[in-house]
Amino acid sequence: MPRPNRSTGTPGRAPLSRGPREAKNISGTQVGGARNIASKGANALNWPWSGPNGADFWPRVAGRADLVRPARAGWRWLIKHSGPQQRVCLFFARPPVNPSSPSSLPPGFSWVSFITMQLKTPIPAMPAMPAMPALSGVCLPRQVRRVVPLFLAVFCLVFYLSLTGTFAEFHGGLARQSKCRLFPRKIWQSWKVNPFEFEERDLNVARSWTSTNPGYRYEVLTDQNDLHYVETNFGPDGLNRPDIVETYRSLTAQIIKADLLRYLVMYVDGGVYADIDVEALRPLERFIPERFNEADMDLVIGVEIDEPDFNDHAILGPKSQSFCQWTFISKPRQPVMMRLVNRILEWLHDHSVKQGKPISDLELDFDDIISGTGPSAFTEAVLAEMSARTGQEVTWKTFHDIPESKLVGGILVLTVEAFAAGQGHSDSGNHNARSALVKHHYHASGWPNRHPRFKHPLYGEVEQCNWNKQCVAEWDANTAAFAALSPEEQEQQIAMKQAADAAEAEMSVEDLAGDDGDLGLAIE
Repeated sequence: MPRPNRSTGTPGRAPLSRGPREAKNISGTQVGGARNIASKGANALNWPWSGPNGADFWPRVAGRADLVRPARAGWRWLIKHSGPQQRVCLFFARPPVNPSSPSSLPPGFSWVSFITMQLKTPIPAMPAMPAMPALSGVCLPRQVRRVVPLFLAVFCLVFYLSLTGTFAEFHGGLARQSKCRLFPRKIWQSWKVNPFEFEERDLNVARSWTSTNPGYRYEVLTDQNDLHYVETNFGPDGLNRPDIVETYRSLTAQIIKADLLRYLVMYVDGGVYADIDVEALRPLERFIPERFNEADMDLVIGVEIDEPDFNDHAILGPKSQSFCQWTFISKPRQPVMMRLVNRILEWLHDHSVKQGKPISDLELDFDDIISGTGPSAFTEAVLAEMSARTGQEVTWKTFHDIPESKLVGGILVLTVEAFAAGQGHSDSGNHNARSALVKHHYHASGWPNRHPRFKHPLYGEVEQCNWNKQCVAEWDANTAAFAALSPEEQEQQIAMKQAADAAEAEMSVEDLAGDDGDLGLAIE
């Protein structure tokens, strides 16, 4: 007859079979009719399947839901987790012999014996959801119930971004945007050599920028380091624009490289750009009139040519209305700069296809440069940007003969006197005026020699008229009369002109030699 269990008073006996060795994470003490837990097959248990305190569970084996069985067929065991003491009870149950059984056992089973085990290490339990407080009688507002999922989604997103580092990059982007409320305090120029090798002429002009703006950084990109700048900022580690890098590397026309480089620099870094032969007459703080807020603008430009009466002229028309791009100010990452760059790449590609030559071998004249990369291209891009920002077409009419600066679509346009004073046209005034901010000396503008203007064989360049209406009208009349001549008459006229030019040149040489002789006698 089985002995009564000292702990429960229920009949019990030790299992008749021996099981595997004891698991390493538990040790047992004899309780009830069990002698040694080593015979109970405890190592077959998969402890992470233990439930919350006091909960009954059936151990699993090899990921299956089968009940761990002792050697005797039909017998099962049940485990009770005792809670904070980290003790478990291993109960052995046998098949039913009568319909009544403890409610904690599977239906039809009855207790036989149990073992109490002290764990050497805590049972790793699956995380359980915290018990929710009773909300009987509490009803959350519908608006709150709708917001809760959104709040959780935002929380999860922020948590994910913080783990991946994207949140830091996003925060850095916001910081850069806040800083871009002001124009970068940086002056950019480009030239053949670095400032330590400047000629005295260029050095004096460059000093005008640093002396009047001591709080600004100053940098010159040269023929030796310009490609490195482009590769760094537009290569794989930058904006990853291999088309820009390859195009810039292929260019041999220095004026096109100079135009393209200024747009690239202004897009990446922003600041003030000025050609090497442009002198600063006033500090940069005077460039923006006091009535304007610097935070409200992204670009500061000035009028260069304002001669709309020549808009229909075959040669002068495309360049009769233009903004100045030998000096301008920009905040970084302005879309207008990148659109201008993309337009230049397309323009170069079109000419390459048209001429059947690589970009490095293109033959381009003065007007090609002006319309493709120079002031005309710059003006077209700016007007398009203004139109996009304001939602209505902005034409040159808005800036014709403006008496004061005008802000349109976040782009501040200064009067012609600001950046282009002393031109002798466009009512540009002179450099002594209070509104004159820079002076263009033109000594670095020798590129038209390599990309010549249209020059009539008899009457030369119409640009020599410097936008004088009477002069241009005479040039037009003379060239029209020449075009009406027969080819033989045209050749005769050209031969006569060439002979006259040769005679004039010879006389000039003789006069120069005579002056040298007179000078030599005077010195003696």
